[in-house]
Amino acid sequence: MKKFLALMLVLMLVATGCSGDKKTEVAGSDGDIKVGYAINNMNDTFQTYIVDAAKEKADEYGYSIDIQDAQEDVIKQQDQVNAMIEQGVDAIIVVPVDTSAMDPITKAVTEAGIPLVYVNRNPFGEGDIPEGVFYVGSQEIVAGQFQGEYLIKLMGEEGGVAILMGILSNEGAVKRTEGNEEILSQYPGIKILAKESGNWQKDQGMDITENWLTAYGDELNAILANNDEMALGALNALETAGRNDVIVMGIDAIPDAVKLVAEGKMAATVLQDADGQGHGAVEVVHNALEGNEQDSIRWIDFVLITPENVADFQ
Repeated sequence: MKKFLALMLVLMLVATGCSGDKKTEVAGSDGDIKVGYAINNMNDTFQTYIVDAAKEKADEYGYSIDIQDAQEDVIKQQDQVNAMIEQGVDAIIVVPVDTSAMDPITKAVTEAGIPLVYVNRNPFGEGDIPEGVFYVGSQEIVAGQFQGEYLIKLMGEEGGVAILMGILSNEGAVKRTEGNEEILSQYPGIKILAKESGNWQKDQGMDITENWLTAYGDELNAILANNDEMALGALNALETAGRNDVIVMGIDAIPDAVKLVAEGKMAATVLQDADGQGHGAVEVVHNALEGNEQDSIRWIDFVLITPENVADFQ
């Protein structure tokens, strides 16, 4: 009887030990990690490239990603993030709808003790980033400076320029335009004829350009667009009007824009590294979850793409 009881005790201990080992392995596995991804708008072509890169890196780590599309509605985005918190996600990545309205999201996520990574659009500007919060993106003003500098090289120090801006509540639109103006203001012969928001959209870029052609005619020598989608719209309007003398530049280096640069139809685009931002956002999540030391900001460099180097990006 004593031998039987002893044997049963050993078997129970072994079973308990195995069960405990199995539970520890599952609980600590990457497959359990769930990341919420709150995107501003899935109709924004460039943002889909960032999402694809984030998915790719998440797959490497074995993380799952729940993507929620706010469709440019800041209240909807706040509700989506709150739902992610309630669902118990392990980390949250946010592309802000409105960079000036992220305080409620930042507060809710940090109070929940969840790592928060903003990507592509910086809601903090020059301010401090709270503990447990990170930003992955590019220094937006540099893209605008690249456009301005290259325009002077192509056009010279005289001419009329119009600027297609993104959504004005976005840091990218503000800073890219600021970069344009910083460079162009150094040349008295350069006149900024107009600035108008096309909300990052191709069709709006086309409509605005049509209006500019009517208003300014031959005075319009160049269009600097805050993104490629609006630049493509501008090119459509110019082609319809038979104007092949207007210099057009975009930002993002989406495939269609790179192709047009190679064909000589678009003067330049500026590579905003979607893979670098998407991969970087998930890498920051991984480091935060693992307790690895890292900076609160991860900068991803812009690269000017012109006919001279476009072959490297095709």
